[in-house]
Amino acid sequence: MRLISATTTTFKSAGPVARVRAFRERVGFLLDRPLTPYYLILGSTLLLVVLGLVMVFSASQSVVNDFGLSITFFFRKQLVAFLLGAAIAVVLARMPVRVLRTAVYPLLFGVVAALVLVAIPGIGHKVNGNRNWLSLGFFQLQPSEFAKLALLLWGADLLARKQKNHMLDQWKHLLVPLVPGTVVLMMLIMVGGDMGTTMVLIAMLFALLWMVGAPLRLFGATLGIAVVACTALIITVPHRLDRLGCVGVTKPDPNLNCFQALHGLYAFAAGGPFGSGLGAGVEKWGQLPEAHTDFIFAATGEELGLVGTLSVLGLFAALGYAGIRVALGTKDPFVRYAAGAATAWIMAQAVVNLGSALGLLPIAGVPLPLFSYGGSAMLSAMCAVGVLLCFARSSPGAKAALAARSSTSRLRPVLARVLPRRKTTVRKAARPTRRER
Repeated sequence: MRLISATTTTFKSAGPVARVRAFRERVGFLLDRPLTPYYLILGSTLLLVVLGLVMVFSASQSVVNDFGLSITFFFRKQLVAFLLGAAIAVVLARMPVRVLRTAVYPLLFGVVAALVLVAIPGIGHKVNGNRNWLSLGFFQLQPSEFAKLALLLWGADLLARKQKNHMLDQWKHLLVPLVPGTVVLMMLIMVGGDMGTTMVLIAMLFALLWMVGAPLRLFGATLGIAVVACTALIITVPHRLDRLGCVGVTKPDPNLNCFQALHGLYAFAAGGPFGSGLGAGVEKWGQLPEAHTDFIFAATGEELGLVGTLSVLGLFAALGYAGIRVALGTKDPFVRYAAGAATAWIMAQAVVNLGSALGLLPIAGVPLPLFSYGGSAMLSAMCAVGVLLCFARSSPGAKAALAARSSTSRLRPVLARVLPRRKTTVRKAARPTRRER
């Protein structure tokens, strides 16, 4: 507290250079506090969800109008998914790390079983040509979204156990069974045709290998195999090859193959610096498909402009920075690997979605985490946030800060009852003397 007041005094009295230096010191002091990653994760998540709910309501008006639904249909479903995900995130955030590790293999086996059920014709439900959903009557569940959570916890637990036994200096222990297990998950997901989620799993695998210190030769060989496999998956499916041809498109083609990508760019161009106004977007009315899901960032650019899109990018940057701080600020290898994989998950999925909307990457069909419409995507992303909050609370500095705060909050009512209140006496004004008169 003294440092902040001293910095503030210096900031007011010094010159421009000294003011900048004092401001940097103040920001550095705030960022170095042990609970800063916790509050950054919590605050950026809540702001992304709130802004996403507003944009889901605005961008879905064309769809609800076409199907004769209530204007709050998608908004209510997304809100319910967020509230359920928030409850799960609170439970995960307060769960001890050792208890979290006990749920690794039940979650992994449950996800594999659900993916197998999705692959069975007649059980798996198709949406937009991909069979990735299980219909539960009142709710459709996408198991591939929870495969990312399973890989996050299982991969971190596996590598942490091997590091404890000093086994990571051998290539076979570094790759097996992490890489084969990840390949099995990706194959089950690719049965339904969801290549976007497969790309996110590949990014998480590389993040785990990078954090564990894999040799560059091994890392390069694995990356080369992944590039060859992804290229084969793209060129063997016509619609994926067409999407690859839409990267960087600026003019309409006769076959309308790049209709969605082109109108995404039109939405950004129409928004300008400050946007056309919330709810005043034009592209969502039949011109921009999936405006409330995969291309919600383009709808945000049209209605909120450059300011709105930069705000979304800033919130994701804050979330990524906090996740990296959590991964670097711990000595527990499980926490380090899991926090890094969770951060890679959210950041990689955001990059894929944003790149698709901006025409810089092929359209992959993945939602923008915590922002786009999608119940399963919201639940899985909130689980990742809950895991990050759990790790942010488990650091020694954060534990000490939380313990001091809780002890202070418990001591205040006791002191208020024990210590007597000071009585304020009002002094009467003295009558002026005859000489003063």
